[in-house]
Amino acid sequence: MKRRGFIKRSLAGGLAAPLVCSLEEHTLLAREEAPGIPTPTPNAKGSLPMGTIGKVKISRLICGGNLISGYAHSRDLIYMSNLLMRYFTDDKIMETWALCEQHGINTMICYPEDRHAVEVYLKYRARGGRLQYLAQIAPKKNDLKTAVQYAVDTGAAGAFLVGNQGDQWIRQGSVGLVGELIGIIKSQGLIAGVAGHELRTPMKVEEAGIEPDFYMKTLHSTNYWSGQQPGQTQEVIDNYGIDNYWCLEPDKTIAYMRGIQRPWLAYKVLAAGAIHPRDGFLHAFRNGADFAVVGMFDFQVAEDAAIARELLASDLKRQRPWMA
Repeated sequence: MKRRGFIKRSLAGGLAAPLVCSLEEHTLLAREEAPGIPTPTPNAKGSLPMGTIGKVKISRLICGGNLISGYAHSRDLIYMSNLLMRYFTDDKIMETWALCEQHGINTMICYPEDRHAVEVYLKYRARGGRLQYLAQIAPKKNDLKTAVQYAVDTGAAGAFLVGNQGDQWIRQGSVGLVGELIGIIKSQGLIAGVAGHELRTPMKVEEAGIEPDFYMKTLHSTNYWSGQQPGQTQEVIDNYGIDNYWCLEPDKTIAYMRGIQRPWLAYKVLAAGAIHPRDGFLHAFRNGADFAVVGMFDFQVAEDAAIARELLASDLKRQRPWMA
């Protein structure tokens, strides 16, 4: 019996319903299906559509890397990092990556500052894993080369300036450093990108004539209970101080990126778990993203891949052409 059917049957049990249905399950039942998009079949293994950046073929769904390093936007939950570190043992990390490969995901993000995560990745590759990784790097301003070289040495397919630092450098007027970093990454044969939560990050990079191979820019709707409220403004995004939004200007982001002829990797598309994958993926792909970067637990991989596969096979009514 399908999960939805099981929940409905349980609800029919009257008094027993509160015991078998969580708040999330009641929400699942109440949520309307996206129009014209069929319900995916979890565990239906298969390939995913690909895009190409430079010479690198990348699945349109990419596995995020924060969770395996113990990073999570947990709002007020002060124990979340410890929970993640205990859950994601080396074996669990490799199991998650193996599931990604089984369901058509060929790329993941890794933070090389977390040497342990890179060591696990190298162990996974040594065991025959074929997942490739993009390195989200945070170089020092007076040493742009070391972080890039480590990405090269550990087999990264590409590298990009991590979002918090990209935003910070742009706010500080250091767009020239971004250009230098992109040049160094490209000189090492990797595809090179810039990430940012703030829309002005890609805008300033474009204005400066810098030519990254791709952008990572946050995108999600604000239609969730802890999202941005009407009239709320915040000049500087601080993911450690204000932890319930990541894309302050989704409509402006969509409009601006429509005119950018570079691949766009959208991230925070689920607003750190506040938006259902069906809604978050549809919003991202319909509004111009070429790829969606999503942090996933092992038990989410099959469903996420199935949803992405079926959405990408549907008529998304995109106004932005695929750039990869």
